[in-house]
Amino acid sequence: MGDWWYRNISEPGKQPLLLALLAFIGTFLVTRAVVRLIRAGRGPFRNVSPGGLHIHHVVPGVVLTVVGGFGSVGAGRHGLAASVCAVVFGVGAGLVLDEFALILHLDDVYWSEQGRRSVEVVVLAGALGLLVLLGYSPLGVNDLSGQQQSGRLAGAATTLVNFLFVVIALLKGKPRLAVLGVLVPFVALFGAVRLARPGSFWARRMYGRRPRARARSALRAGRHDRRWGKLRRWMQDLVAGAPDRRLPPSDGPGPPSGGGPER
Repeated sequence: MGDWWYRNISEPGKQPLLLALLAFIGTFLVTRAVVRLIRAGRGPFRNVSPGGLHIHHVVPGVVLTVVGGFGSVGAGRHGLAASVCAVVFGVGAGLVLDEFALILHLDDVYWSEQGRRSVEVVVLAGALGLLVLLGYSPLGVNDLSGQQQSGRLAGAATTLVNFLFVVIALLKGKPRLAVLGVLVPFVALFGAVRLARPGSFWARRMYGRRPRARARSALRAGRHDRRWGKLRRWMQDLVAGAPDRRLPPSDGPGPPSGGGPER
């Protein structure tokens, strides 16, 4: 166990990656805790609004990501500078991806249903960082031993086939399997061979004249969402807070509109 930990986790060349991953996850958790306190009006934290302009935390996140990223490239994989730049990059990435939905929609959807996309992206990014830390690589051809050098062609062909599965999984509306399949060979195969999700590019192009395929796709997607949707939403609410519940419009007079909750 000790040898495995040193070889895959605490090896000196991997310490910056480990620090970046820990800083990324820690920043996301701390940021969500602070934002939830601001939303509830508790604690000493307040929005940063100089001159009435609300500064979202994605702004310092972008700055830290750029500084830490360029610093990490210049610092290499060893030494104090590499570790510091890795932490800066991890903090910046955590701040940026916490507001991924805001960037995607170009709107403040932090506490809406669309804001759940940020949590999904953070979990996916953390999983990818952990896989890279454990030694998974999108290619891995450079890691072949001398005896395996003759198999480079087979390795390249395997990579191309896996990439094809990744593309098909994306077209079928299954981005999680596609992204994981980039690092873990043939994981994307499960998304590539199964029916596409309704509304995906594949479903629109391939199921247009196949009503039975469209019906099976909708039925399977509905079953999947009913089986896993509640658990996923419960975990997202536990980590990031529940989104705003929009009330149906009423015919009678209501309270004056004051916008969504501050954060």
